[in-house]
Amino acid sequence: MIVAVASGKGGTGKTTVATNIALMMSRVGDRKVFYADCDVEAPNGHIFLKPRIDEDWSANVLVPVIDHQTCDRCGKCQEICQYNALAVLDTGVMVFSELCHGCGGCSLVCPLDAVSERPRSVGKVRRGHSQGLGFVSGSLRIGEPMAVPLIRAVKKAIPDDVDVVIDAPPGASCPVVETVEGADFVVLVTEPTPFGLNDLIIAVETMRQLGLPFGVVVNRAGSGDDRVEEYCSRENIPLLAAIPQDRRVAEAYSHGGMICDELPELRKYFDEIIAAIAARDSHRPVETREKGSL
Repeated sequence: MIVAVASGKGGTGKTTVATNIALMMSRVGDRKVFYADCDVEAPNGHIFLKPRIDEDWSANVLVPVIDHQTCDRCGKCQEICQYNALAVLDTGVMVFSELCHGCGGCSLVCPLDAVSERPRSVGKVRRGHSQGLGFVSGSLRIGEPMAVPLIRAVKKAIPDDVDVVIDAPPGASCPVVETVEGADFVVLVTEPTPFGLNDLIIAVETMRQLGLPFGVVVNRAGSGDDRVEEYCSRENIPLLAAIPQDRRVAEAYSHGGMICDELPELRKYFDEIIAAIAARDSHRPVETREKGSL
């Protein structure tokens, strides 16, 4: 089962929800669970899970290299590039590697084989474990404009035989679409504010366009109004849980604490999320309580 945790905007508690449900899922029976931090521009799942990193490597994209002695500046490479990463000048072909998406089209259409490719690092992938929970995350190279290739590398690093909780970037742009692709269920975390509702509506429309099943978690419930709940009811969107506003949550968050460990009375809200996801997973129903718990 692949569960993606996303949000229409940043700061809603997406990582709090993702890390806690991942850790609680890993404590049920003999399940193998991985947490994947695909919020590669600002990864912070490691602050809470505190994983031991076993390996790391560079994630690369292939960018063109022009053999200027062979190139006759015919312009075919520039014509096929949809991202303006190549410019044919009187002095030769200029390559803007940061704009290149690594499709390889320029090397395929060059009639003189004057275009080769070289790897260019877009960031780092780190993999390890934390308290029996698998962990993988990506960290985008400073100044790198494209997160999607690194997100693909993070997802590729997830083993095939595990359940996965993916922490998605905020918003509804290309990195989010790449992250949630292939998910069995998407949890949309929001807050009970006008800004939260506005961005939730955008995220909901994105999930509907992608044809993905989803539900909503309201974080800091009671700190705003009821318009998010009213919207979910009107649109027939499952409301998975409403986590109450609690100063202790903020205090635990401030020092990197896990809510499910430091505030066990709040575990029921994450149980509700896991149970709601399991109820919609017709192929593999799962338990939500730890062994021995009530």
